[in-house]
Amino acid sequence: MFQTAIRRSLRSALIALASLGALGASAAAIDVAGVKLDDGIELRGSKLQLNGAGIRYKTILKVYTAGLYLGNKVGTTEEVLAAAGPKRLTITLLRDIDANEFGKLFLRGVEDNSPRNEFGQLVPGLLRMGQLFADQKQLKAGDTFTVDWVPGTGTVITVKGAVQGESIKEQAFFNALLRIWLGPNPADWKLKDALLGKPT
Repeated sequence: MFQTAIRRSLRSALIALASLGALGASAAAIDVAGVKLDDGIELRGSKLQLNGAGIRYKTILKVYTAGLYLGNKVGTTEEVLAAAGPKRLTITLLRDIDANEFGKLFLRGVEDNSPRNEFGQLVPGLLRMGQLFADQKQLKAGDTFTVDWVPGTGTVITVKGAVQGESIKEQAFFNALLRIWLGPNPADWKLKDALLGKPT
């Protein structure tokens, strides 16, 4: 009787430890320039995993960290764009920056990486995004924003924890944003490799 009770207690303790281990694994994070990025997140009921993360440099200056979350890990731009389900790109600034200037860099990044025949249909979304950044005035080191693709909803942009306006329905717009970092003329080649999970 006594041994049975001990065995039950041990079993309960092992189950509790296993649960704690599972919680620890799900809460695991990587450090990118002092910014903690979770290995996995949940977006609108879907579990996503960190595909890759890195730092955007301008000359030798660190500008921001970026992390790409997908349902399954992939290694090419084409696979990222074709991946089904929700997706997230998260950016955390490492220095203060003029938000209007940041918006202009986004616009240039889309222009440099989008097929000419697609660019015209992207303009309304890009104008809205440019206005969104202009309204922010200044982005500070530590500020975070996310660009989410949610099937059935569209592109949802969140700045400093607040959703910005209506979603943009066309997937072509979200793909155009991703090409800023993953396209043929990315903002930073090392960051592109990092987001695709390649060693840098």
